[in-house]
Amino acid sequence: MTAALAERAPADLDGALRELYDVHAPVLLAYLLRLTGGDRHRAEDILQDTLIRAWRHPEARRPDGSWSRAWLYTVSRRIAIDGIRAARTRPAELGDQRLDDRPGDVDVEERVLDTSGVRDALAALPGRFQEVLVATYVHDHPITEAAARLGVPPGTVKSRTFYALKALRVELLARGFGHPEQP
Repeated sequence: MTAALAERAPADLDGALRELYDVHAPVLLAYLLRLTGGDRHRAEDILQDTLIRAWRHPEARRPDGSWSRAWLYTVSRRIAIDGIRAARTRPAELGDQRLDDRPGDVDVEERVLDTSGVRDALAALPGRFQEVLVATYVHDHPITEAAARLGVPPGTVKSRTFYALKALRVELLARGFGHPEQP
């Protein structure tokens, strides 16, 4: 800060800050709204950062004490560009409404308990349902191969698989897995 600016009374500094906000903020906000594609919150954040930087840097003022609008535009543009670059390097942000759907770190103990719960639910099904689910999902056999192994027609494998999955879902819900309102 120049000696002339440093010697100003605190009232003059308050007036300078008021001038910075009253004179330059509306113009800068309009500019920043264009830069941010109309995102008012982001534009206001950049404006606030720009005004704070201007207040902290003496080069933002001319020798007569007035604020350099060119300096303010340059700084605000650079802050906006830095924000865009930072957003490109970060993964996409998710809203709060879907946080429960995000996969988290899977605890090994929890995974073992889940596997055990699914096995128990499968064991509670009738034998014909167990056989068809093991053949089609566990061993990953195609319908025709599962039908040949089980000694039933392919249509029966399809039908049993459909009803076995419905029965398994009921068993899993009874054991506390999932939500009843999900299809």
